[in-house]
Amino acid sequence: MPDAVQCWRNVSPGDLSLELPEVCATPVEPVVESAENVARAWSRMPMADRFTHLRDAQQRLLAHKEELARGIAVETGKPLSEARGEVGAVIAKFDLTIQDAGAEVPQRTIADGPHPAWVRRVSRGPAAVVGPFNFPLHLANGAIVAHLAAGNPVIFKPSPLAAVVAQLYADLLRPCFPHGVFQIVQGGAAEGRAVCLDPRVRAVCFTGSVPVGRALARDLAEDFSKDLALELGGRNATIVCADADLDLAARAVADAVSLTCGQRCNATSRILVAEPIHNRFAEKLIGEMARYTPGDPLREETTLGPLINEAALHRFEEIAAQPSDWLIRAQTVGEAHGKRGYYVKPGIRMGPSRPDVESFVPVADLETFRDFDDAIVRTNASPFGLAASVFTRDEAVFWRFADEIRAGNIYANLPTTFSPSTLPFGGLGMSGNGRPGGRGFVRFCSVEQAIQLGKDTFSC
Repeated sequence: MPDAVQCWRNVSPGDLSLELPEVCATPVEPVVESAENVARAWSRMPMADRFTHLRDAQQRLLAHKEELARGIAVETGKPLSEARGEVGAVIAKFDLTIQDAGAEVPQRTIADGPHPAWVRRVSRGPAAVVGPFNFPLHLANGAIVAHLAAGNPVIFKPSPLAAVVAQLYADLLRPCFPHGVFQIVQGGAAEGRAVCLDPRVRAVCFTGSVPVGRALARDLAEDFSKDLALELGGRNATIVCADADLDLAARAVADAVSLTCGQRCNATSRILVAEPIHNRFAEKLIGEMARYTPGDPLREETTLGPLINEAALHRFEEIAAQPSDWLIRAQTVGEAHGKRGYYVKPGIRMGPSRPDVESFVPVADLETFRDFDDAIVRTNASPFGLAASVFTRDEAVFWRFADEIRAGNIYANLPTTFSPSTLPFGGLGMSGNGRPGGRGFVRFCSVEQAIQLGKDTFSC
């Protein structure tokens, strides 16, 4: 959405004839002022009472889970089966976050110091959560719930590409909290910058592109007490060793390349295969990739929905047009089940790949390696550091992999896209600043405060 546009309508990427309801940009100043006005009262509310509000919100989402899933599928093109999984993760996040907050936030006594002392965590103040289109509810929701549990009012700025389903989510949550505690700001880059850079906003969680993340880090550098959590993407590698279960590896790689039509920050886009098994693995991968055929995202059996918009389609087409040795040629389809949309068939290219360019489309590069040292060097050649996976039957090989690979999420015999909400999720290098967007995020939503009392301080 261009900055100058104040109102817009999204078109369903799976059915270009379907225009969604109009959305208009939100004036930012009244929203930030409202959040600032309620911050003190929300932070001082007993944590158990904040949890009650969160439980109410969880129940409202649960009651509308199918409507939310269909909203995701229509607006982003994510297959309905995936969208239901996303909504399930949204609902489960409330339980996990309440559990984390109950363990992390309460005051604790320090018994071995020179004076009576305690350590407690205090709220930061209003927080901005900027969400992406690919997981329009789940990735934002994790930070939203954590900040609310820690006592911070939240301003949710969703991707304009998922504005309608984000509004539905916000409309369900907002009545569960006192006025100003949870609000939504619709709009594009201008509204996002205005929220994030406002000095009254004391924490920012951003999921999106590397250039925008860098710009935020630069713009917030002087406001160094404002917490900034960045999750910026990946160029994730999967290593398939000579002793790997090739059926398992091929299936996992196909999943990690194709889920959400390749539009996942932890998608596999680099496949490194031991030379002796290259041909056998390639044959199995061809068979597994055949499971992913373009389809209407609202059909139960669909495994591969469309890309999000025309810009993503053009990016895919540019890659598909490049002279390459294709194991599976990337193709534009344009129609599925009688509906025009941004449909494509995933591709696998043979040969060395650039480790520094994230495409965010379902195309991966497959290359061979001589030995494990070679595979590790090539994997670490990427400036990204989000996820990496190795397929091997040798436990010692896996632990060496885990010790030497620079990534925030390490897997053995699993796809790089397997990221359960029960674990932290964050990246290194160009993938982010290590602030986990999964389990434990509540630690970054509050500030540790040390309290001690001098001898006989209150004896009068």
